[in-house]
Amino acid sequence: MKIKTLVAVLLLSGGVTSAYAQNDCNANSSISHEAVRAGNFKDAYAPCMAVLKECPTLRYYTFSDAIKILQNFLQTNKDRNSADYQKYFNELMEVHDLRIKYIPEFATKYKSGIPSPAAAKGTKAVDYLQYAPKPDLNQVYTWLRESVSEAKGESDGAVIHYFLDVSMQKVKADNNHTDQFFQDYLDASKYADEALATETSEAKKKNLEAIKENLVAMFVNSGVADCESLQNIYGPKVEANQNDSTFLKKTIAILKMMKCNESEVYFKASDYLYRIDPSSDAAVGVAYMYYKKGEYDTAVKYFDEALSMETDDSKKAEIAYITAASFMQAKKLSQARSYCQKAVGFKENYGPAYILLAQVYASSPKWSDEPALNKCTYFLVIDKLQRAKSVDPSVAEEANKLISTYAAYTPQAQDLFMLGYKAGDRITIGGWIGESTTIR
Repeated sequence: MKIKTLVAVLLLSGGVTSAYAQNDCNANSSISHEAVRAGNFKDAYAPCMAVLKECPTLRYYTFSDAIKILQNFLQTNKDRNSADYQKYFNELMEVHDLRIKYIPEFATKYKSGIPSPAAAKGTKAVDYLQYAPKPDLNQVYTWLRESVSEAKGESDGAVIHYFLDVSMQKVKADNNHTDQFFQDYLDASKYADEALATETSEAKKKNLEAIKENLVAMFVNSGVADCESLQNIYGPKVEANQNDSTFLKKTIAILKMMKCNESEVYFKASDYLYRIDPSSDAAVGVAYMYYKKGEYDTAVKYFDEALSMETDDSKKAEIAYITAASFMQAKKLSQARSYCQKAVGFKENYGPAYILLAQVYASSPKWSDEPALNKCTYFLVIDKLQRAKSVDPSVAEEANKLISTYAAYTPQAQDLFMLGYKAGDRITIGGWIGESTTIR
């Protein structure tokens, strides 16, 4: 009987102890949370740490509070070599690890508002970069890459930024990281685009757009991304991977982005890709190769194939534009005009196509036996240039320079008067052009 009584007492005691512990956790949670909200991190520290030690799954915001507290301590302690700094830094990393451990449980409990473990690992990596006394780039790169590779478009913008930033630091220290850096750039850009596609907050969208611009800047400033370097890096690799469509597509994407589409490696990669997996991008690359060689008819053949395979109207406009340029080089002006018109049909505000059309007309102004009437062609040329800058302000400077140039070739009023024309009259430019303009 005494033994049974003792067991009962112990069980009761355990229940009471558990209840007291739970009450302590609730009290400490309330005290620490209110102190954090008031910015009183010093008084919030002890009760917050106690909650994480005794009942870490009580409330999710305890982790956010603890991170804020420890970040504040580290920010206000300028001596990174001090024992206190190292202590708080270690605790910060431990809090991140504990949060990652319990996130699945919180996600089941709350259903929404909880990041994935992969996203949380990215946040830990960013804090590590900012606060570690001596950051290990290889370690933090591993965390960041693991984070973005799994979280993808759900990654925080700062994580995407620092992922490429650390990769850039690695490639500057070791050229053997070059290929991986290029892939990291492509991945980071893709994840930023995915994040933008799902973001509803205008402020966060603006931040992501800024991050995308920073990604491009980091890539360009990496020191390994000029055309000559890319030729040296990818030339041998393209030859070794001429049957690997995935590799060739990645290579072409990088070369196009860096505007290296006149490099031999771009032509080679496009040619090999076209042979094993014909696509619009591959056909364009092959077409450029023949265009550069001066084989314009062959170039046009591949540009037409690219047009037939492409589905994006903006890209179609660019392809039609370069096809028109090929026809112009081959002195096939009516075909050049036709493709300029196709370009603006795909993209109405595509200023370069109007400028090229103006230059096509200006290259062959003669359609009459009267020199003064031939000069009226330049009124039509100026019409196209005016149209270019009205629909596409980005080409305004170029259009204005050409307008100033071609204005000098328009006819004198007295010469037209002798032929029965005056300012304000409409005149049709004959020959293969067949368009009307206004005399001024």
